[in-house]
Amino acid sequence: MRCAKSYYAVLSAMLFVGANALATEDTSTSIHTFTAEDIFHMEVATSPQVSPDKKSVVYVRRSNDIMTDSTRSSLWIADVEGHSHEPLLSSTRNYYSPRWSPSGNRLAYISTHEGRPQIYVRWMDSGRTALVSNLAASPSSLTWSPDGTQLAFTMNVDSNERPFSIKMPTKPKGATWSKPFQYIDKARYQADGRGVLDPAYTHIFIVPAEGGTARQLTSGNYHHRGTLSFSADSQQIFFSANRSDNWEYEPAEADIFAVDMQGKITQITSAPGREFAPNVSPDGKMIAYGKRDNKKLAYRNTYLHVMDIDGRNDRNLSADVDNIVSNYHWRNNDGLYYQQTRRGITQVDYVSLDGVHSNVLKGMGGVSLGRPYTSGTYSAVGDTVAFTRGRTDRPADLFVNIDDNERQLTALNEDIFGHKTFGEVKEITYKSSIDGEEIQGWYILPPDYDPTKKYPMIIEIHGGPHLAYGPVFTAELQRMAAEGYIVFYNNHRGSSGYGERFALLLQYKYSSKYDFADHMSGVDALIDKGLVDPEQLFITGGSAGGIATAYAIGLTDRFKAAVVAKPVINWLSKVLTADSGLSQIPHQFPGMPWEKVEHYWERSPLSLVGNVTTPTLLITGVNDKRTPMSETEQFYQALKLRKVDTVLVKVPGASHGIASRPSRMVGKIENIIGWFEKYMPQNQTHSRVIR
Repeated sequence: MRCAKSYYAVLSAMLFVGANALATEDTSTSIHTFTAEDIFHMEVATSPQVSPDKKSVVYVRRSNDIMTDSTRSSLWIADVEGHSHEPLLSSTRNYYSPRWSPSGNRLAYISTHEGRPQIYVRWMDSGRTALVSNLAASPSSLTWSPDGTQLAFTMNVDSNERPFSIKMPTKPKGATWSKPFQYIDKARYQADGRGVLDPAYTHIFIVPAEGGTARQLTSGNYHHRGTLSFSADSQQIFFSANRSDNWEYEPAEADIFAVDMQGKITQITSAPGREFAPNVSPDGKMIAYGKRDNKKLAYRNTYLHVMDIDGRNDRNLSADVDNIVSNYHWRNNDGLYYQQTRRGITQVDYVSLDGVHSNVLKGMGGVSLGRPYTSGTYSAVGDTVAFTRGRTDRPADLFVNIDDNERQLTALNEDIFGHKTFGEVKEITYKSSIDGEEIQGWYILPPDYDPTKKYPMIIEIHGGPHLAYGPVFTAELQRMAAEGYIVFYNNHRGSSGYGERFALLLQYKYSSKYDFADHMSGVDALIDKGLVDPEQLFITGGSAGGIATAYAIGLTDRFKAAVVAKPVINWLSKVLTADSGLSQIPHQFPGMPWEKVEHYWERSPLSLVGNVTTPTLLITGVNDKRTPMSETEQFYQALKLRKVDTVLVKVPGASHGIASRPSRMVGKIENIIGWFEKYMPQNQTHSRVIR
């Protein structure tokens, strides 16, 4: 939450600028459109939790802090009638993962109040709070037992595994030696954002809800991650894991297990593929869970299954839903809510145990602040559903749906955005030139759009590639629009939310002439509409979008400049140096890189670098393990050897999420805008329009 002092300081500065707005046209425009400074003051609602009595909703309020260049999380509570909206826990520390006790008289949460993340419980009637854990590592998957006496959670536990023994001489007292050697013997030995992994495994713990010693329930050198669900009698916890000795090489395998309070583990499912996210029905008779098969393909649908508590009578409730479904919540014992995204719109649906589906609400989103990824989350108790929803000009606020009646409970950004003009977002559908496949996209008009003019255009390509954009808030693209560009983005073939067939059109074809045609056909469609100056085209994208951008400039010289963010340039080297190769190699490629060299090379933008003439800015996090810096450096060196105008921007301290801090998001955007500005014609007007 923005503190009062910071808010009024910003407001005073804005009023001062407003008083002098007539001095120049540029200043007047800037205070009424989305600026880089606004990013430091954005807020977003996420992680709603409906109380058991359905009268109130606790949610996490995320706020950017300009002084610490970080995002803080606080807990706020709103009553469902919209009469009150109050802070529960808000300070310079972080508060997150709120969980109501079964009776609703207490709220468990995780906080860094004492420095290291710990579990706390708040008594809602008195407001008193207790620290109930003393943990050495960060807890996750916080879950109440139905009787309200225990809290379950997962946590990493260090392992004493060593690949072999050595004998070192004793270090003399007071001597200074180099740091100990680091030993790596795991197939997955690194992770983006964490670096080289210490030997550790994720286990399930319980701790008394009134405080005490946490007790480990699971054992073995396996990971027990994800959601936890108690049996109705509070004597078992259901979870998902791969407890095979070959688990490192089976990323598409997981089964559902139960562990009792003495640590005895029972296997419930054993089908090929992943069974995960178990959720026990309120009466304790059934388990709902997610199911995905283990076919060696880059995309698979996820289905909602229900089975008896002992694993019998398994049935697929979403067999007719051609999509990924997630986030399952029981409505009493008669059916389940679930979440899915269709054609860029995230929605909540309901399915009865007879398999009858109905829509509950649409238009969730606004949680992903940087780029317009589909997003959103919800919580449900009975017929009361709390959810997050934004607009194209607002990040997510908190809403509630009760018996099909919707109500907005918060308006977190009106203080900074209420007087701003944002670019209008419009939908476009068109046919891809390569095979006639229909592609859905959107474009953002400049805030001061004039239909008599043609504008320079930026195409921004999403990551994944099996993800999706939608008509939601995007700080990055709205900033570009505010600088006078039409900004185009699409859900090219391979995007999620259009069915399994559409997603698999990119199997063994990323990146390729196929997704390239999807992008260029959209560009041409906007030109044909008379909106875009065909001589002022720019292209950018991050991660998988960075791959597509680098590939595109190897196939065309139509773009005046490009910004390639955190890309893969050489698939032969990427899959053997990144943290994702164990999953990527068997699912995205037809064989090992040394067996299918030609295929890996054909998919690599480096294979086309001899064609590139487009001035290119490269930007990647120094600590990126997903698309390592070595990938970016290969492209930089190759372009320099070809004497193409190229700049490499390294983001210190950043992993794959280079926009994870407010200043980094600002830096990313302003570097893109600055690079494209460099390649605008000298006769271009300041507002960057062509008459």
